[in-house]
Amino acid sequence: MLRAGDAIVFGQACGEPTSLVEALIEQGAGIRGLTAFIATSFSGLFKPESAESFALSSMGAIGTLRSMTKAGRLQIIPVHVSQVGPLITAGIIPCDVAMIQVSPADADGNHSCGLISDHVRAAVDKARVVIAEVNEAVPFTCGESISASAIDMAIPVNRPPVEVQPAAIGAVDEAIAGHCAAYIGDGAVIQTGIGAVPDALLRLLKDRKDLGVHSGMIGDGLVDLVEAGVVTNARKEIDAGVSINGALIGTRRLYDWVHRNPAIRMCATSYTHDAAILGRLSRLVTINSALEVDLTGQVNAEQSGSAYLGGTGGQVDFVRAGARSPGGHSIIALSALAKGGTVSKIVSQLSGPVTTARSDVDIVVTEFGAAELKGQNLAERTRRLIAIAHPDFREMLERAAHMIQQRGF
Repeated sequence: MLRAGDAIVFGQACGEPTSLVEALIEQGAGIRGLTAFIATSFSGLFKPESAESFALSSMGAIGTLRSMTKAGRLQIIPVHVSQVGPLITAGIIPCDVAMIQVSPADADGNHSCGLISDHVRAAVDKARVVIAEVNEAVPFTCGESISASAIDMAIPVNRPPVEVQPAAIGAVDEAIAGHCAAYIGDGAVIQTGIGAVPDALLRLLKDRKDLGVHSGMIGDGLVDLVEAGVVTNARKEIDAGVSINGALIGTRRLYDWVHRNPAIRMCATSYTHDAAILGRLSRLVTINSALEVDLTGQVNAEQSGSAYLGGTGGQVDFVRAGARSPGGHSIIALSALAKGGTVSKIVSQLSGPVTTARSDVDIVVTEFGAAELKGQNLAERTRRLIAIAHPDFREMLERAAHMIQQRGF
């Protein structure tokens, strides 16, 4: 099915077609010049020693792809999540072959996209060949679907899809979550990622009423809030009664809950991350993470020194949407310290690229509080960010901020 020089686009995250990836790792050496793109991976299959027969690229070093960046075997494409689908459609991210994972078909011959729907449709529409892993263990989710007629080769499997276990929550995570929760009121629409802070935050929202969800990804914590009657989506201006999402990243508990559940709809990034769609939501509160924030509010969510650890992702799309939403907010959440507690994440100068511009940033949160930056001058921003830095680094940061405070820029 593959030709020399083919470019492959894989389904990503928990929608990664692991059987197809394993087959490519085993057989790829016999096909020259293969390239492949995968947005994120949590399977652990992509390793420097296993992925020698094709050149791999990604939008970031997310999940288990970090081992590839450390070995210099992953080419990073700086791209917003919302741009991946259009770039595939335009042929800028090439896609000769789409390798995807789908659920078994319904009575009409349509496969659901299962656990990932972000740019799957774009890859299927662009590819010369569509190879689908039809997995009996994948839930049939409402939303994006793929007709059986669009699939050139269907590979039936029955194996557990990739799972991502909830992260261990510590005291710092709980403190950060507490400051974030203060900005989420009844009727808010939330967007979060996965990890300890988002999980801790969701636990603190059990007393809220009529929360909504419009997110690029969700994990197991959503199930708790729906079952507790907290997430109803009742007050959303669009998609009332339905949680909108593009990637399910969690465990079997989440996968069983979403199976044929009309309360959640899987959508492409052309809907989940679209500025016009997001602009119709009031009280939208978006929470995203960072590796470091400088004293003027610039955010680096990609690289720490020489190590590439994250990615552009959907951060900018949601930061802008939350900051502009009537009654809404966008929050950048990070711990005050990194590297075993010896390095401040509030810094005088970023050690990596600017993922989100200071002109877009609304609120920055650490365990020491929240710095509201929107509309503040640079001198005031330095004061507010120093106040939420770890106390051990505040004097050093004050010295670094002195010139900004004196000259005003």
